Amino acid sequence: MNGLDSAIRDAGAAAYAAYGASVDANVRYLTRFRTSDPVVYMQKSGERGMIVVPQMEHERAVRESTAAVVTRADAGYLEYIKAGESRWRATAHMIADLAGGPVLVPATFPLALARELESFHPVFVDAANTVEGMRAVKTPEEIERIRSVQRVTEAALDRGLSLIRASIPRGGLLRRDGAPLTAEAVRTEMHTFLLAHGCRGVDTIVSCGLDTALPHNAGAGPLREDEPIVIDIYPQHEQTGYYADMTRTVVKGEPSPEIREMYEAVRDAKTLGISMIRAGATGADLYQAVVEFFRDRGYESDTRGFIHSLGHGVGLEIHEEPSLGPHGGALVAGNVVTVEPGLYYPGTGGVRLEDMGAVTETGFDRFTQYGEELTL
Repeated sequence: MNGLDSAIRDAGAAAYAAYGASVDANVRYLTRFRTSDPVVYMQKSGERGMIVVPQMEHERAVRESTAAVVTRADAGYLEYIKAGESRWRATAHMIADLAGGPVLVPATFPLALARELESFHPVFVDAANTVEGMRAVKTPEEIERIRSVQRVTEAALDRGLSLIRASIPRGGLLRRDGAPLTAEAVRTEMHTFLLAHGCRGVDTIVSCGLDTALPHNAGAGPLREDEPIVIDIYPQHEQTGYYADMTRTVVKGEPSPEIREMYEAVRDAKTLGISMIRAGATGADLYQAVVEFFRDRGYESDTRGFIHSLGHGVGLEIHEEPSLGPHGGALVAGNVVTVEPGLYYPGTGGVRLEDMGAVTETGFDRFTQYGEELTL
């Protein structure tokens, strides 16, 4: 954890401390331990990190965590509780004893805990987001974990698209076994497949028609023929915690000329963005190149048209560093990013396409291998 060592020293702190369950991506990254209850992670400069857990989690933490493991009892927490200290006070007292001096904490550190900790030692906030920066550069093992989730994601998407492909248009609606095919049915088909393969899908987007003009509209109700259907699926592997992310836009029937032209522009914008990715390129330059590309095609990048960033990092969070947006910095080898241009017009609809892969010294190792076809 050399980056964290440097941050501790630069802050003039004795140690770094984080608090949370494994839904906190930084805690999960630092401990490699999956837990629904909050734990304390502590690291002194130049030393191995330590995780403080309840007694019932000790054996499992020893088996799973990459950090040294200490129980709350051995760290003094229970004695402070017996003395009448509140949960926050007792936790702060324990952290202060372990740190032995000023403590560097992440920006997400609980305020109540920080206030109690300040009565023992100075508390500094890691404004540089050191751990987030460390997480942004994936190891080969992390890259393979994300790549494996992407393979499951593509198979799940294919299950959803198979329902749409096999549907029968009638009366303006897509029908399956005589009943309307709904966004909920497509979503359930994909989520069921994901669960069977160790992943879970949450808030998967299956939007149709004019709803596609809202990028994060989840979609509901019957799917319609001749209308754009945007499917954005970003599952998390339950065991490892890593995400994948991809989007496709399809039409069952005949798309309008406007949607067809938007699709072609988005497809070409994605190709352009991918062609520019390599270590040293900046997210801001990639974003601006796509903005200019769309402008040359006659599409805005304001309140309509291209209204979000070009992409984002993916890892233990679905949105993390680096950014392929207006303020995105230099990419480095090992970043895992999406490239997802989109166009959105109220009254017409929206189109988005998204691939994901790793930045290399010379280009882009694309994980996404699923094809693109507008009409089904």
